[in-house]
Amino acid sequence: MKKIFILATISLLVSCKEKTTTSTNYTTGNKEITLEEIWNGTFSAKRMNALNSMNGDFYSLLNTDDEGNTTVDKYSYKTLEKVETIVNSASLKDLKSFDSYNFNAEESSVILGTDFKKIYRRSFTGTFYYYDINSKKLTLIGKDIQEPTFSPDSKKIVYAKNNNIYILNLTNGNKVTQVTKDGKFNNVINGITDWVYEEEFGFVRAFEWSKNSKHLAFLRFDESEVPTFSMDMVGTANYPNQQVFKYPKAGEKNAEVTLHMFTLSSKNTKKIALGNYEYIPRIKWSNDDNILVATTLNRHQNNLKLHKVNALRSSSSLLLEETDKAYVDITDNLTFLNDNSFIWTSEKDGFNHIYHYDFSGKLINQITKGDWEVTNYYGYNASKKTIYYQSVENGSINRGVYSIQLDGKNKKLLSNKEGTNSASFSKNLNYFINTFSSSEIPPIYSLYTAEGEMLKVIKDNSELKEDLSAYKMSPKEFSTISINGNELNMWMIKPADFDENKKYPLLMFQYSGPGSQQVANKWNASNDYWHNMLAQKGMIIACVDGKGTGFKGSDFKKSTYLNLVKYETEDQIAAAKKLANRSYIDENNIGIWGWSFGGHMSTNSLLKGSDIFTTAIAVAPVTSWRFYDTVYTERFLRTPQENPAGYDDNSPVNYPEKLKGNYLLVHGTGDDNVHVQNSYRMINSLIDANKQFDMFIVPDRTHGIYKGKNTRLNLYTKMTNFVETHLINKSNSTTKIKG
Repeated sequence: MKKIFILATISLLVSCKEKTTTSTNYTTGNKEITLEEIWNGTFSAKRMNALNSMNGDFYSLLNTDDEGNTTVDKYSYKTLEKVETIVNSASLKDLKSFDSYNFNAEESSVILGTDFKKIYRRSFTGTFYYYDINSKKLTLIGKDIQEPTFSPDSKKIVYAKNNNIYILNLTNGNKVTQVTKDGKFNNVINGITDWVYEEEFGFVRAFEWSKNSKHLAFLRFDESEVPTFSMDMVGTANYPNQQVFKYPKAGEKNAEVTLHMFTLSSKNTKKIALGNYEYIPRIKWSNDDNILVATTLNRHQNNLKLHKVNALRSSSSLLLEETDKAYVDITDNLTFLNDNSFIWTSEKDGFNHIYHYDFSGKLINQITKGDWEVTNYYGYNASKKTIYYQSVENGSINRGVYSIQLDGKNKKLLSNKEGTNSASFSKNLNYFINTFSSSEIPPIYSLYTAEGEMLKVIKDNSELKEDLSAYKMSPKEFSTISINGNELNMWMIKPADFDENKKYPLLMFQYSGPGSQQVANKWNASNDYWHNMLAQKGMIIACVDGKGTGFKGSDFKKSTYLNLVKYETEDQIAAAKKLANRSYIDENNIGIWGWSFGGHMSTNSLLKGSDIFTTAIAVAPVTSWRFYDTVYTERFLRTPQENPAGYDDNSPVNYPEKLKGNYLLVHGTGDDNVHVQNSYRMINSLIDANKQFDMFIVPDRTHGIYKGKNTRLNLYTKMTNFVETHLINKSNSTTKIKG
C-alpha cells in the first residue's frame, strides 16, 4: 500500500506562511451533501473491529456471524487468516450473545460480558461470565458488576459491585471473598474511580493485581464531603427522575483518595501512607512481585511523584519526582523493563520525549530528542532493545510511527511520512497494523512488520472514496497564519466553485482547549461533511489552532496558564480580522462556532470580538470555570480562591451586555460533564442585560447530544438554518464582485 496505492493518490498540501496552498478539488461530482446523509451513515468509513493482541503472532476479534451469533475468532498476524473460533454464543446455553471478552494470561479462559448499563463516559455495569475454553463450561460471575479482571495466575477474578470489591476463587468451588464492606453510594467507593477521576484522569478500574497474584492494590474514594450535583431527567413517566452524584467543582472539596493493599493469604488490608498529596492518578506493579509504583499529584498538579510501595512491609519510598511551573500531564507510558529500569515520558526539556531510568530513579538517558513531540508510546521489544512510538516530527499536523533503540540510536520511520498514522502492535511487537489517513484519503489499514515493511493492505475504503467522487466537495487547504507573534496552524474549506473575485461569508470552527488539536492532516469527521455542506451553500469555513493547543511544545501549550480562554479568544479575534483583509472574505459576515470548550470560546469571541464577529453558535459551553470540575479547571487556573480574576475576567456570564450579534446557545439537560447550569446562568445574565438570543435546550441528552432518534439531525438542521439566516443569506444580499 505505502509504495503503490498511497503514492499514486496522495496529494498533500504544503504549509506556507499566511498563504493557503492551491489545490484541485479532491472530488469532481456535482451532487450536494445533505444533513440526512451526514447523520444516517452514508459517509461513514469502514473501520477494523478493535483487535486484541494474543500470545505469539496472533490476534482476536469480536465478530457476529450471518445467523447473529457472537464469536471470538483467532487470526494470524502473518497471514491475516482466521485460525480458529475460540467461542461461539450459539454453543452457549445461557448466553445468547455477548459484547466484550477478556482472556486470562494463558488464554485458556475468557470473561464474557453482556447487558451493559452505562454510568458515565467510560464506566458501566454488566452481566459477566467465566468461560473455560477447554471444558467449554460457562459460569456466571455476577450481574450488575464492574471491571472483572483475571489474576495473573488465572486462579481468581476480582470485580467491583455496589462500591465494594470481591474476589472469585476459581479453584475453590467458586468461593467469593468480599474484600471491602464499607462501600456506599455517594459516600465511599472501593476499586472504582469517582466521576472526576474517570473524566479527567481517564480510568475506571482502580485495582491492580501483583505479578504473583498474592496482593491486590486498590484505591478507596471517600466522597462523603464532596458536594452533590443533581439533574432532573424528564424521561417518559409523569414525574422526572433525579440523577444525583458527587461532582467537585473548582475550589470545592475532592474525594479523599487512599491506597490500600489486600493480601490474599491473610485476607488482611492495610492502608499505605504516601505523604502529602491530593490525587493518586495511577497505580502500576513493577516487575518485582512485591513492589507497586503509585503516582501522586498535589492539588496544583505541578508536583508529580512516583512512589515505590513495598507490599510486604506496607511502606513507601520516593522513586521519581517531577515539577513544572504550570502543570504535569498524566499518561499511561510508565513501562518496566526486565531489570525493573523503566521508560517514562516527560516534557521537562520543553517537548514531550521518552526517557530511561533505573529503579533507583537515576536517569540513564533521554531516548528521543528534538523540537517535536512524542504523541504515543507503543512498547519496548527487549530482544531487539527497540522502542516503538508515534510522533509529530514530520510536522505538527502529521503523525508517524517510529522505532528507536533504547540507547537513542538508529531511529527509523516505519510508516508513511505524512498524514496521520497510528499503530496497533502485536503483543510480542513483531507486527503492527497501521491505520493511515489524510484529509484527502480515507482510512487505510495495513499490516506491517516491526521493521516497517508493508506486507498487506487489509482495508482501504476505496468504495467510500469512489462514492464521494460524485459529490461537490472541496479539500482542506492547510497553511499557517501569523497571529500575535505565533505561526498558527490553519485549514480552510472554500466552495467548490470558488471565485476569488467574489466575497464569501466566513464561519470559523475551533475547540482551542489546552493540548488539543483541530488542524490535523487526517480523514473527515462528521463536522467536516457539515462544513463542506455549508461551503456548497456559498461560504468559507476556517479553523485556526491558537495559543494553548497541542503538539508545538510545552511553552506554547502552557502559555494560557492562569488565564484560560483569554489568549485563545484574542487569537481567534485576531485571526478573524486578518482573514477579513483577504479580498474574497466578506468582512461584515463572519461567524464562529464550537462545542464544550469551543462553545465557551465562540461565546467569548462574539462578546469580546463584536467588532468582527456577527454570529456565534455555542454547543454545551462552559460559561464560568467556577462551574466546572476541580481536576481539569485547577490544572490550568489553580483554585478560584487563589485566582479569582483568572476565573471571572473571561467568563461571559459576567459581561452579557457586550452581546451585539446573533447568538445560538445549545445544551443538553442531562449533561453530567458540562452542566446545563452553565447555559442557564448565561441565559439569566442575558435576560438581565435585556439581550435577545436564540436557544435550543435538548431534554435528557448528555454532553454529546446524540442519544435518541434524529437528535443530531435535528440539532444540525437548527444550526444550519441559523448559519443560513445570519451569514449566508445576509452575505448573499450584499456580496459584491470586484471590478
